[in-house]
Amino acid sequence: MAALRAAKQALRKEIKRRVAALSNEEKQRQSLVVSQKLFSHPKYVSCKRIAVFLSMDDEVRTEEIIKDVFKWGKSCFIPRYESGSNHMDMLKLHSVQDMEMLPVTSWNIQQPADDDNSREEALAAGGLDLILMPGLGFDRSGKRLGRGKGFYDTYLERCIRHSKEKPYTIALAFKEQLCPEIPVDANDVLIDEILYEDHE
Repeated sequence: MAALRAAKQALRKEIKRRVAALSNEEKQRQSLVVSQKLFSHPKYVSCKRIAVFLSMDDEVRTEEIIKDVFKWGKSCFIPRYESGSNHMDMLKLHSVQDMEMLPVTSWNIQQPADDDNSREEALAAGGLDLILMPGLGFDRSGKRLGRGKGFYDTYLERCIRHSKEKPYTIALAFKEQLCPEIPVDANDVLIDEILYEDHE
């Protein structure tokens, strides 16, 4: 267990170093390539209820995706992370303007305030069709290296308990976040698909 933790930590450091070397222009360019792949993806086209992460500096930019979600009239849900635990809710976002007004946490992530009880939680109503997954690293078999807090793994378990099936999961990645193999344990949930720029 300790060896696995150490392997994950070393890999996190290596991937962070690779992504930090990218210019903002390159991150933006790759983000648009990945967004276009998503927009033509059958699971995205058909989904009605989608969870989208609000991107940090070392993640694929999701602003254009959120705009597209509203353009097509889909229901958009965003994470609210509880600091000091691995609990996360997916709360309804009403518009692009709503997103721009969200407060910023100490982790520099925009999310609904802790005392904002007005928003629908995705699992309290119709569940989710599609979850876009952030992460630090990915391999081609669907293994994901998160930040070590377990928010998404725990939430996916809740989804399965709630509706007996897991929403389809798509990770969005810079190509620098791809690894030959991610070390995982039994609690790590595999991702259905990873979108990145692959020059095919």
